[in-house]
Amino acid sequence: MVGVMGAGAHAHEELAAPLGRRLARLGVHLLTGGGTGVMTSVSRAFAEVEGRAGLVLAVLPQVDEDGGSEAGTGYPNRWVEVPIRTHLGKLGADPSSRNHINVLTSDVVVALPGSVGTASEVSLAIEYGRPLVLFGELDRARDLPGTVGTAATVDEVIAFVRRALAAGGRR
Repeated sequence: MVGVMGAGAHAHEELAAPLGRRLARLGVHLLTGGGTGVMTSVSRAFAEVEGRAGLVLAVLPQVDEDGGSEAGTGYPNRWVEVPIRTHLGKLGADPSSRNHINVLTSDVVVALPGSVGTASEVSLAIEYGRPLVLFGELDRARDLPGTVGTAATVDEVIAFVRRALAAGGRR
């Protein structure tokens, strides 16, 4: 299970689409937060690979009493094949955030550029000892532990994912 975390407001298509295609060819499952932006881009690219073995899963934020998502429209995006509906909130590292589930369910976490939600997932991946690689905007790594990988290309991300999975993924 490879978790891809990133901005909900920006697709980062140049990073997310090639990553999604390459992950689909690895035979892994893809896990996202199921929304817009990076989550849609990587899910679409993954789902469009013919003959793939893995599924697109998404841990979704809570639904309010009117049936709408706390996160707003766009949840789940149309490429999510296994929606995991929760009673949990959308952002942050507090105990009521679904970000814990995103990180704990992932054998490897790939973090694309994002904002506060992505930053909390990066922090949680470090806290829970999940193999973590930052892809794009690598200056984000300067204040993080040396165990956090960085990748400037999709090839480097895939190499990191392969190594992490071969070593047993989650720690």
